[in-house]
Amino acid sequence: MKSDMNSLKILHAGALRKPIKECIHLLWEKYPDLKVDLEYAGSRACAKAVAEGKVVDVIALADYKVFNDILIPKFVDTSFVFATDQMVLAFDEFAPGSREINAQNWMDVLLNNNVRYARSDHRLDPCGYRTLILWQLAEKYYGRPGLYEQLENNWSNLYPKSIDLAVALYEGKIDYGFVYLSVTIQMNLDYVQFPSEINLSDPRLAGYYAQAKVTIEGNYPGLEAEITGAPIEFAVAIPKNSNQKELAQEFIDILTGPAGEKILEKNGLIPC
Repeated sequence: MKSDMNSLKILHAGALRKPIKECIHLLWEKYPDLKVDLEYAGSRACAKAVAEGKVVDVIALADYKVFNDILIPKFVDTSFVFATDQMVLAFDEFAPGSREINAQNWMDVLLNNNVRYARSDHRLDPCGYRTLILWQLAEKYYGRPGLYEQLENNWSNLYPKSIDLAVALYEGKIDYGFVYLSVTIQMNLDYVQFPSEINLSDPRLAGYYAQAKVTIEGNYPGLEAEITGAPIEFAVAIPKNSNQKELAQEFIDILTGPAGEKILEKNGLIPC
């Protein structure tokens, strides 16, 4: 390995931490002395850090649209969609209602006064605004007027990113949380699977998902941006300010190649 290829900096969505780490181990088979700086945050927080001058070699996010909204074309030329996922309701096995909760009654269980449920922050993390989109779609799908407002007025905790939420579930700090299926599989959590009409998993339902919209803070203070419901798609890119573009491409080739696809599948993601 050339002397100038001794470090690789990767910034990624928290939900991707385990598969990213496993792909790094494959890169280490070729470059055993390679130093890897690995950081993670909510996807919008990651993108804003790069836009504000943070230098990384690879950025992997939970929503390709974040690239379009914040990074392309000024900071990133293009992004590559490499996996899909779906929203689920994860829960602690000792949570109130955990033995009877299902895809039809989950909202009634959550709205019980004894239940603590949480979501991630929609201003920082795609899982957060996808939760709000799911709630809007659920109101339509189940024919429950006012459901979105009820759910939004009763959550007990807000976490910076989905992995923080999953850890809180694992530790029993909350009863229920809206997270990705991949995260629940990686952490061996119990979960309720939602109908495809609301779980954001099916490209054929893109038009249906687009009925829901969430407003978040825009790229500049005082500006707002509208997020439209869409199928979940994870994406990766090499920022223009990367110091290791060739090495970054080698990592992406692993992530998106046959070995990476096996890792993604094992961790509950569907490779594209």
